[in-house]
Amino acid sequence: MQSYWRLHRYPILFAVACILFYWSFAYNLVRTDFLKLFMLFGALFYLTFKIIQFEKWNFKFLLVIGILFRLVFLIAEPNLSQDFYRFIWDGELIKNGINPYLYTPDQIMEQGMVSFPSIKELHDGMTDLNARHYSNYPPVNQILFALASILGGGSVLGSTIAMRLIVILADLGVLYFGRKLLQNLNKANHLAFWYFLNPLVIIELTGNLHFEGVMLFFFIWALYLISKNKWMWATPIYSVSIMVKLMPLMFLPLFFKYFGLKKSVVFYTLVILGCAALLLPFYSPVFIDNYSDTVGLWFSNFEFNASMYNVVKKIAVTYYEAKPWELIDSYGSLIQKVVVIIVLLLAFLRKNQKLESVITSMVFALACYYFLSSTVHPWYVVFLLGFAIFTDYRFPLVWSCTIILTYYTYSNPDYKENLWLLAIEYILVIGFFIYEMIGSRPKKLYFPKK
Repeated sequence: MQSYWRLHRYPILFAVACILFYWSFAYNLVRTDFLKLFMLFGALFYLTFKIIQFEKWNFKFLLVIGILFRLVFLIAEPNLSQDFYRFIWDGELIKNGINPYLYTPDQIMEQGMVSFPSIKELHDGMTDLNARHYSNYPPVNQILFALASILGGGSVLGSTIAMRLIVILADLGVLYFGRKLLQNLNKANHLAFWYFLNPLVIIELTGNLHFEGVMLFFFIWALYLISKNKWMWATPIYSVSIMVKLMPLMFLPLFFKYFGLKKSVVFYTLVILGCAALLLPFYSPVFIDNYSDTVGLWFSNFEFNASMYNVVKKIAVTYYEAKPWELIDSYGSLIQKVVVIIVLLLAFLRKNQKLESVITSMVFALACYYFLSSTVHPWYVVFLLGFAIFTDYRFPLVWSCTIILTYYTYSNPDYKENLWLLAIEYILVIGFFIYEMIGSRPKKLYFPKK
């Protein structure tokens, strides 16, 4: 024991410090206190970096502390996001036999369609925006919400704990299949810990109950099966990933050169059939209209932590007297088309015959989408980070650190963004991205393959 302490005393002390910082983050932080939030996150990121640097080959040590970091949040109420109220709300509706895609929370309350113990607490807790709109969470997400509500016994805390355990299990699955996939790609499997121990991942997924990690678990599982040439077995898993969050849908064209024409047709058909089967229990004649209207809001109404959009908006409003509410609508419609073109260009112009090349194309596609998007919440970057570790690119890791600057917005009563902080964030991220594209890459110094 003494010899172990002598060998590992600094990583152990760093891990204890991280636990204390995560505890403070979970139970003693309000999101309006940006300075405390920034300092805690910065300290956690630095200490995590040092822990992995010291112990990158010590799998058991890194696994245990990763689990402990997450368990700190077990009974905490999410403090950076109110989305969990809507998650539990949808789960309670399903538990009570109501399709969450057919009625808004406000309609449910006004019509008195259902009653359950936590109904008022959940409705009051979610944002007004959430309460006014239909659910935009895909079917597998809804099933997990319902499972959490059942396991939670009808209480908000019980459902929160159940969701948190689901998210933690998903992250363990990401680590398990991520290490296997890294081995198949002839990369060091400790790279998976840049995801598993990343403070953004722990805070936004386990802490704030976003389900990007669940989507990522099924996505990486599917990629692992594809790497083992079990691509037909991967199709239902890939379908589940899409039906947790829709994002993997945009990557389907990128498999075309990898599989070839015949296999691609079969792969796409099976994935689409899998999605349809998962969607079927929730389908109704008004489902498509309700769901598309809500999803459309993300492209035409919201703006948060945008890079290119803020530049376009500044120029259009200053020099062309454009109206912001009209600009974001037309910009959102245009970006959808631009992203489709980018994905198709990556699919047909890049050499995607190897799986690593396919994953690299995914990194480019998603990064371009985020750089162009009018809305990039911090937890969105988790998905990009999660599969970028299988490539030679590390700019998503930089982004997972700098994106904490966006939470300055919540320190203002009117939620006004600080464009200087956003500029710092994106100059660092895009600058590092360009450096990796055209220059020698820091990963050779700090992120060795072997």
